[in-house]
Amino acid sequence: MSSVPTRSEIEEEYTWDLESIYATDDDWEDAYEAATDQVEDLAAYEGQTVDDATTLLEVLELRDRLMREISMIAAYARMRSDEDTTNQEYQALSARAQSLAAGAQSAASFIEPELQELSREDFEAMVEDEPDLENYAHYVDDVLRMKPHTRSAEVEALLADLSEVTGAPGEVYSMLSNADMGFPTVEDSDGEPVEITQSNFVNLLKRPDRDFRQRVYEAYFDEWESVRNTVAASYKNSVKADVKLARARNYETAREAALDGPNVPVEVYDTLVDSVHDNLEHLHRHAELKREALGVDELRMWDVYMPLTGEEGPDVEYDDAAQYVVDAVAPLGEEYQSRVAEGLESRWVDVYENEGKRTGAYSGGTYDTQPFILMNYQNDVASMYTLAHELGHSMHSELTKEEQPYIYSGYEIFTAEVASTVNEALLTHHLLETVEDPEFRKAILNEFLERVRSTLYRQTLFAEFEHEAHRLEEAGEPLTADRLDELYGDLKAQYYEPAEMDDRIPREWMRIPHFYRAFYVYQYSTGISAALAIADDIVENGADAAEDYLAFLRRGSREYPLELLEIAGVDMRSSEPIDRALSTYGDRLEELDDLLE
Repeated sequence: MSSVPTRSEIEEEYTWDLESIYATDDDWEDAYEAATDQVEDLAAYEGQTVDDATTLLEVLELRDRLMREISMIAAYARMRSDEDTTNQEYQALSARAQSLAAGAQSAASFIEPELQELSREDFEAMVEDEPDLENYAHYVDDVLRMKPHTRSAEVEALLADLSEVTGAPGEVYSMLSNADMGFPTVEDSDGEPVEITQSNFVNLLKRPDRDFRQRVYEAYFDEWESVRNTVAASYKNSVKADVKLARARNYETAREAALDGPNVPVEVYDTLVDSVHDNLEHLHRHAELKREALGVDELRMWDVYMPLTGEEGPDVEYDDAAQYVVDAVAPLGEEYQSRVAEGLESRWVDVYENEGKRTGAYSGGTYDTQPFILMNYQNDVASMYTLAHELGHSMHSELTKEEQPYIYSGYEIFTAEVASTVNEALLTHHLLETVEDPEFRKAILNEFLERVRSTLYRQTLFAEFEHEAHRLEEAGEPLTADRLDELYGDLKAQYYEPAEMDDRIPREWMRIPHFYRAFYVYQYSTGISAALAIADDIVENGADAAEDYLAFLRRGSREYPLELLEIAGVDMRSSEPIDRALSTYGDRLEELDDLLE
């Protein structure tokens, strides 16, 4: 029987180094107490923000110092909890950190309404008195841009206080899916029981034994059926919170509110959906090729993750994957490459699955820490690509914080997913250029196709689903489990037209945690489109294109996302990058089809 190791059974070199943030939990407690005192110091400035240039600079710098410290407090607690989501002690620390962060946001909530009392000319005059305020010029421009959607200081404080409550549906869902839900075991082709987990579900659907895949698929979704009403209630209330918060800020729709934060026009969202629908024939061709490769009369939902090679693909040990990724990023320059290698040696990555560990993968860390990457590495090609992806995020953070002050050290997801996916595209190019083994090459091509299918097509399907779910709520229509199933099932049938639908696949929406971060997933689709264009440019034009791309990474959030991407030579207001990416996907499909023949 396959089993998942305990945390203590994982070798230290394959775990992240959280002691580099706080050596002990007592050190965390000391930082927590100090930050609590600073929250009171910040609150004391209420009503004085724009009295004069000196006071304004004091307020902004104090807020930044406080938020830097709280970000470390929260990151440490969250990542400790993610190591084992059943650990009650670290759940409690994480909850305290969330409360502290909410309290700090509430204490700082007076700043932006008071800033909005200024005109741009007023601020420029203050910069003349305090030149260090120039660092905040783009931030202030963004604050003034949001004036129609910013409420009074009292209301802003209330909304900040309510952030824990409005985020509760996502927290409930996370605990249900990561800690409380358990999945059955199923027998493999040798009669051995195999444990299904959130992390290994997709990999189990890549096994060659079709009957085994069907048993895994049915057992997994039947377990979701047992919590169907709970998940529907959780998601319904998450959507309600999105809609009510948008209305509280004078937006007509939740989508408009979500996209206005990074200053992305809703037309970009619509262009993505329209372009994908105009190119569904490529996805349909992919599905048909899978049916042919499997030699079956009908492609079923438990066949969708099967590689076109008809096999599980080569094993890729973590250490080998790390070296492949280091070699692949060479076109970005020696400094970038050496820093990736050093990070991998410095315990940036928490590599393997363990009992209770949070599923999935992410890149974390703060302005004052090294990057931290959570993975559940499965010794396969897909996990290698995930490593490249998360390292892209981590290097984006590293380059940004070296060049930008804290206020611009973050970046919007719209641009973040470009950094991660450029790494993936460079990995594909490197492997196809250097690997001779034909089976490995087939696996690489298949991985590229699956990445585009699951990132560009699948995330756009998700984007359509959440847009329609929010539209229904805004129209006053009830979001029941049946209605959500119907909505998702209809979209799935459009996207996977050649495949046979069944009565379980409409439940798939229940397993997608990103839906609790509204209007987030579309940026995976725009991101891969922009990234493929950038990577092609780097491969074709070398150092100059690479330097443009690195300049984009170093800018952090100092400009708006669409402006930042223009530095790297991409216009996401048009459909061109999306159409180009989908055309490449179609070409790669035919390339692999020829190899298989």
